[in-house]
Formats: sequence, C-alpha cells, structure tokens
Amino acid sequence: EKGTIGFTRLILWSLCRGGFKWTPHFLASTMMAHPESDLMEECLKEDLKFYFMNPCEKYRARHQIPWKLGLQILKIVMVTTQLVLFGLNNQLVVSFKEDNTVAFKHLFLKGYSGVDEDDYSCSVYTQEDVYESMFFIINQYHRLKNISLGMLGYEENEDDRIGLRVCKQHYKKGTVLPSNYTLNIDSEVEIDCIHLDPQVLNSENSGHWMNSSFFSLEFYRLLQVEISFNLKGIDLQTIHARELPDCYVFHNIITFDNKAHSGRIKIYFDTEANIQECKGLHVSGSSQKNTQYILMFDVFVIVSCVTSLILCTRSIVLALRLQKRFTRFFLEKYKRRVNDADRWEFINGWYILVIISDLMTITGSILKMEIKEKNLTNYDLCSILLGTSTLFAWVGVIRYLGYFQTYNVLILTMQASLPKVLRFCACAGMIYLGYTFCGWIVIGPYHEKVRYRAPSLFHQWSKYLEVPSFPFSLGFLFSFKYQQNGFPLTDLQEFLKECSGSEEYQKQVTTPMTFLCCCRRWV
Repeated sequence: EKGTIGFTRLILWSLCRGGFKWTPHFLASTMMAHPESDLMEECLKEDLKFYFMNPCEKYRARHQIPWKLGLQILKIVMVTTQLVLFGLNNQLVVSFKEDNTVAFKHLFLKGYSGVDEDDYSCSVYTQEDVYESMFFIINQYHRLKNISLGMLGYEENEDDRIGLRVCKQHYKKGTVLPSNYTLNIDSEVEIDCIHLDPQVLNSENSGHWMNSSFFSLEFYRLLQVEISFNLKGIDLQTIHARELPDCYVFHNIITFDNKAHSGRIKIYFDTEANIQECKGLHVSGSSQKNTQYILMFDVFVIVSCVTSLILCTRSIVLALRLQKRFTRFFLEKYKRRVNDADRWEFINGWYILVIISDLMTITGSILKMEIKEKNLTNYDLCSILLGTSTLFAWVGVIRYLGYFQTYNVLILTMQASLPKVLRFCACAGMIYLGYTFCGWIVIGPYHEKVRYRAPSLFHQWSKYLEVPSFPFSLGFLFSFKYQQNGFPLTDLQEFLKECSGSEEYQKQVTTPMTFLCCCRRWV
C-alpha cells in the first residue's frame, strides 16, 4: 500500500516537473534520490513558482498561450467602443433636455434674459409684475401649440387632468403695520389650489378666471405661488443618428418665492424630463438595421466579458486551492500556521478588479440593449455601470505594464508613495475644510455667490480680495491666498532669485571666485 502511494506521488511530482517520460530507469533512480516528502515539497515549489510567474514567463516555461492577456486586450477595445457609442447617444438625450429647459424658460417667464440671475431664474419687485408674470404663464400655456417651435403637447398631471395647477401658500391670517411696528399673524400655513384646463381657457369668457378671488393676493401673508403643468414631446434628432426617437414627459414647476418678504420675489423654474415608451412608433429606413448591428455588438461584448469572468474566477479558485496546499504543508513541516500576509499573497487583486469590471459591463450591456429597444430609460444608471467598468478595465492594464522593467519601477514608486500622498491629502483637506466653514460664516452672508455656491467658494473670495468687508476678512483672505501662492518674497530673496537665474552670472563664476564670495559673505 505504501508503495502504491509513493508511486502515485511520484507520478504527481513528474507532472509538476513538466511531464517526463516514465522509463524504468528514470523511475528507479528518482525513487531512490527523492523521498516522498521531498517529492511533495518539490511539486509544491514548482506550482508556487509557476503561479507567481507573469504571462510571458509562463509561456516560456510551459509554452501556454496567455489567453487571459489576449482576452483582456480585446475586451478593452470592445468595451471602450461600446462606451463611445452609448456616450454619443446619451449626449443627444442630455442636449435635448437642456435645450427644452432653456426653451421653456423663454416661453413661460416674462422678461427672461437668457441667463439665470443666480440659483433662481429671474425676480420681480412690484405687485403688478407678479400678476403680469402669472397671467403671462397661463396665456403662454394656452397658446403653446401656436407659438412653440418644438414638438410639444399637453400631458396629464398628477390628478390625471390636463391643464395648469396653480397653488398658493400663505399664513392663515394676520395683520402687519410696518409704520408702527405692529404684527399680528398666525404662523399656520394654508394651501389653496385651482385647476385651469384648456377648455376653460378656450371658452368665450376665457378671461373671467383672471377676476377670480383666488388671484387676489395678500402679499403681506403670501409665502409662495406655484404653477405646475406637464408637457410631452418627441426627440427627432436621434433619427439623424440612425436611432429610434424617444418620447418625453416634462414636469414643469414655476415657483414665486416670497418667504423672505424682502420686496423681491424670486421666480424659480424647475423641470424634470422623463422618457416614456412611444406609442404607435413606426420609422422606416436604415434605423432598424443600425439598431440590430449595435445589439449584435453588445452581445459580443457580453460573451467576451462572460469568458473573462469564467477565466478569472477559475484562476482565483485554483489560487485558493494552492493556498490550502501550502498552508497544510507549512503546518505539517514547520508546525506553525501561515500568517495572514502570506495568505493574501495568493489572492490576486487584479483578478477581483477584472471580475467586478466584467459584472458591471454585463449588467450595463443588458441595460443598454433594453434602452436601445426602448423598453427601459435608465440612461444614468447605464452610464455609471459602463463608465465605471471601462475605468476598471483600463486600470487593469497597469498590471501588464508592470512586466516591463521601466514601467515596473514607476509602479513600485507609486505604490510606495501612495500612503504618504493620502496622508498629505488628509492634512490638506483639514485645512481646506477649516477655511471653508470659517469663511462661509464670516464672509458668506455678505457675498451672494459665496452664500449659495459653496463649491466655488474660494474662487469667489479671490474676486473680493480687493474689497474686504472688515479687517478680519482681510487677514483671512490673505492667509488663504498665501496658502495657494506662498508668502511674498523679501528684498533679499528677490535679489538672490535674480542672481540664480542669470546665465551670465553662472558662466562667469569660477571656483576661486566662489571662495572669495564666501569669504566676503562672512566678512
């Protein structure tokens, strides 16, 4: 029985050595020269050595074609091409939404200049302007089909009714006399709404709604007026790109904000575009064929990613088996366990990155195919999946660059410096946050752009550097400026800088002259 086990292990050892010819002379000499434990150790060493080889070394050792390497290169090309095709289509979707938003502002906001004043679109300052702006919106909605350049139509709102919904919020009751500082008001908020459908606007007495008591606003207790309506449209620009058109529903809300009661009512225009399934869609020409070609390409991408996923998963499983063999051998021979650091050496992080990339690519490709067939409209989710998977695919190329000596030095340098860079970013982030909060509370209330746009805080502060609000702001801004550009140079530093930058000075200086200069410096 022992002889049978030894012979079996000898066969395993010969397989690890690359498959020698099992001649009687070879078997006899090998069994005498190598005990069973040595054979297993030698076999394990061979497997470990082969596992930690790069694809080029594996090809030279056993002449195995690096399928995973070739597949990863092919996959990068295909995934990048797929991302570009989807990105071009997504640009049409985004541009259509943005163009309609700008068109709506020009259509429904009276006196809109084309540029938002801040986070709101425009503002009014008199009661007459408020009424005119509200009635202008209603009249434009009524005449939309006659004045709009786009393919727009009326759509039902949340109540399954077509038309405008006008709501106003105001305090329940109150009396305000600013002349003698008298204030008597109930802070409870009431909401009143009215619905104006196209039939009412088209009737013979179409203007009677203006005289309704609903539009008699008491501005001293008015909080806001909200006008909401839905529109639908069709995006035909995709036909030029040989794509099937998309159908949209635009949820528009125009808000007159008077919560501050400061004499200025801000007008906000918010729109949300949702893609809906087109009914009765029939487009003749080459659009349908182009869609089929792109769907076939997406199928090839999915097949390549599934193959890559299987190969990488297989490699991880084999690595875990090898880890188990090494752990058991180490425990039997050295009577101690392998530490966690050595265990993690068997887990190749690049394979995990490729697996995550493949899963995201497969999910994103399926979602993209559904979007192409107009069954789904999750453009944003598809963009996140395809974009992140492509990022991981390109990052995975760094692994193969490490096989070249020149790039390997750079990669090792990046790995060694990464902890220090992260610590530096953490320290710089603390300083940035400190300046952000301090500047926001001290300077923010005095500058409107700083007040509402925290991300561009420091950019705006630099504009107001010459006009500080008070001495503290002056010191605060200069301290931040020096964090960016450094403290100003002294006269001595400026002079030394000019000397060090002079080419003639560098050419004329010799060794004896340098010694004399040093002597003069000490004198």
